[in-house]
Order: sequence, then structure tokens, then C-alpha cells
Amino acid sequence: MEDRFVLRNVKRINEEKVDIVVENGHIAEVTKAGYGRGQQIFDYSDVYVSSGWIDLHVHAFPEFDPYGDEIDEIGVKQGVTTIVDAGSCGADRIADLVASREQSQTNLFAFLNISRIGLKRVDELSNLEWIDREKAVEAVKKYKDVIVGLKARMSKSVVHDSGIEPLRIARELSSATSLPLMVHIGSGPPDIEDVVPLLERKDVITHYLNGKSNNLFNKDGEPLDVLLDAINRGIHLDVGHGTSSFSFAFAEAAKQHGIGLDTISTDIYRGNRLNGPVYSMANVLSKFLYLGYSLEEVIQAVTTHAANWLNRPELGRIKVGDAANLTLFTIENDPIPLTDSEGEQRVSDRRIETKGVVLNGEIIEC
Repeated sequence: MEDRFVLRNVKRINEEKVDIVVENGHIAEVTKAGYGRGQQIFDYSDVYVSSGWIDLHVHAFPEFDPYGDEIDEIGVKQGVTTIVDAGSCGADRIADLVASREQSQTNLFAFLNISRIGLKRVDELSNLEWIDREKAVEAVKKYKDVIVGLKARMSKSVVHDSGIEPLRIARELSSATSLPLMVHIGSGPPDIEDVVPLLERKDVITHYLNGKSNNLFNKDGEPLDVLLDAINRGIHLDVGHGTSSFSFAFAEAAKQHGIGLDTISTDIYRGNRLNGPVYSMANVLSKFLYLGYSLEEVIQAVTTHAANWLNRPELGRIKVGDAANLTLFTIENDPIPLTDSEGEQRVSDRRIETKGVVLNGEIIEC
């Protein structure tokens, strides 16, 4: 591709039409539609542009089964320019994940699983001997440019008889490394009322809209006090849709009670990408359009909000001088069936469809 090219007639999410000029991989100009000049012009009339989408919860280590996939399959091919692997690897294999990052087009960061074995097994916190504090701290120091936090999966199938103790250890590791925690919530024990009080500002609760009995809402759909307290304390809420962690009913309850969107993420891996109910980031975002959130709210949840959490605001903006990091997408006005993790299906009259990304100085079609 030529060193200078123009995205002509793209729409910002506020419907403003502009030309974006990219030169040597950076945004050289954002100007009135029709005024951009470059060696190549790509007409994107009726196509939206945002800063590149960020997925804060994926599983991108293909060797692990069932929770694994290829980086670019769940990254640029989905219209997602930055992914954050959510604890696939612990200290034993994080070097391999970092190495695979170098062979991919998609930007990748990672949460380090506090269990050194990571998702080699799906009960990785059932044996406390698999938590090696020293190795974890060493890995964080070695890969400080990649590791953005620590991951602890606090559900019965993962911890077995270890109870709440892995989270207490995770808290100690958080203090030792100055990194926040991402905590997966699911079936208890441990009870959600015991998990959330151990979290601190900027920690992440992922799967907060899950439909399991140990969730953050009561049977009438009202948020538990422990959830409202978490929000007041600055704890970050992440969707983490996944195979079994997103309920339309509780998502509607959250919206009804004014719980805002922090980040929308997919928890995508090969199985739920190919067989559903996730399929793609666009599919998950379409569910939030269906729920009544504005396009601006939905896109902010995968751009500015995620970039700010990562302390990399440049990933969540379109600004002259920054590296060009963009997602191109359309809104299609035709019916689409949408399925949650409980098997409940809704039909939306609008869907988001990705067209491509601009990354590393080129346009990559989805």
C-alpha cells in the first residue's frame, strides 16, 4: 500500500462525515469529507469509523483446549485491533504467548494467570501448589510491556476445595506487582458476597452479567448491595460474554437500574467463535444495541473505556500524529437472531458488521 492514503467519506459515531489521511502508518489529517489528498483513495461512504476496537477478555493461546484460539482469528479478522488475553497462561507458558504476539498483526496484551499452569487445566486453582508467587513476580518483571494485570477465576469448577484462598493470594500478588486483578465470577462457592469485598479500585469483575445463581442480582433483577458498593469503589465491570456468562435478563436488569457500560468483551475462543453464542465482537456489540444502548455508548465500551483502563489513551482516539489504529464497520438494518449464554434468543432489527481495520500502515479487510 502507498505511504499516504485516504479513507474517504467515513462516518464518525456522531454521524459526522470526514476524510482520514494516513501517512507512514500515522494519522496525518482528519478533514472535511472530500478534501483529503493522498496517493490512494478508498471510498467508505456509509461506513462508520472508530478507533480500533479493544477486546479486554479473550483466549488467544491456541495450544490450550478448550479455551484457545489464534490471535488474528479473534483480532483483526473480527475488526478488533487490540486483544487482551485473560489469563490463558501462567508463569509456565507466558513466554510462549509473548512470542506468538510477535508473529501476529493484532496488538496483544495479557493478564497473567496466578496459577503457573494457566488454562492447561480448567481447575487451575484447585491445587494451591500451582500458585508460584516467585515465578509470577519474575514473569511480570520480564514482560512488563505485555502483562497488564493478574487473573483469578473464582468459581467452584476452578477452585474446588481451595475456596476463597486463591483470591487472597492474588491480592498479595497484586500488591507485590502493583497490578490490578481481573476476577472471573461464576458458580459458587466461593459466594459472590465473599469475593467482591476483596477487590479494589481498578480491579475488574468479568462476567458481571452472567445468569448463574451466584450472580450480582437478586431474583427480582435488582443489583445486590455488593455490586453497588463495588461500583462506588471504582471497580471495573467487564462483560466477558463467553459460552456461559451472559444473560439477556440480567443485562436488561443492569440497564434498567442505570448500571453503565464499562467494557464489552467477548471471552472468545475457538469453540464459541465457530459454534456460538459469541461468534464475533460485532455479534456481541449488536446485542447491546438491541438492549437499547446508543451506538456511542456501545463503541465507547470497546474503545475509550478499554483504552483508559489499559492506561493507553492513544488506542481509544482518532488524533493527528497517533499511529493509525481504526475499525471500519456498518450498521445493517435487517433482522438478526441473537442468542445469550442461557440459550434465550432475541431478534434484533439492527446489527453491526465489520468491514476492516487500519493497523500497521495498511487496510486489512475483515
